[in-house]
Amino acid sequence: MNLNQIKDNAHRLFSEAGFIAEIKSTEEHEQALELVENLIENYDENEQLIDLVSRSIQEWESTSEEFADFNRRINDMNNGVAVLKTLMDQYNLGVNDFEKEIGGKSLVSLITNNKRQLTLGHIHALAKRFNLPPKTFV
Repeated sequence: MNLNQIKDNAHRLFSEAGFIAEIKSTEEHEQALELVENLIENYDENEQLIDLVSRSIQEWESTSEEFADFNRRINDMNNGVAVLKTLMDQYNLGVNDFEKEIGGKSLVSLITNNKRQLTLGHIHALAKRFNLPPKTFV
C-alpha cells in the first residue's frame, strides 16, 4: 500500500468532485444526484461510493435552506399520515381506495389533511393491508 499514492489520488478526486464528501451548492447537489443515478446501474461494484455520496446528499438535504420548508412540513406531519400518503403515492391510490380500512373518502381526506387522526382500528387495518407492523403508523 503506497500511502502517498492514495493521498494523491484522493486529492485529485476531491478537487474534481468534492461533492462526494461534502455538497456546498445546489449545483453540486445536482451533480451528486446524477452521479448516484449513474453508479446505481452497477450497484455491487459501486456500493461504497454510492454510500459515501448518499451520506453527502442526505446531509445537504437535511441542512440546506433549499429544503428547509420541505423538512419543516415533514417534521410537522403526523407519522401515520406521512406513511399513509407515501403508500398512496407508491401504490397510486386515492382517497376512494380505503373504505375497508378507514371509511369513506371524506374521512380519508380529513385524515390526510391532518384534520382527523388515524384510530387504532385504522392503524391495524392499514398494517394488515400493507403487511407492515402497526407501529409504522404511530
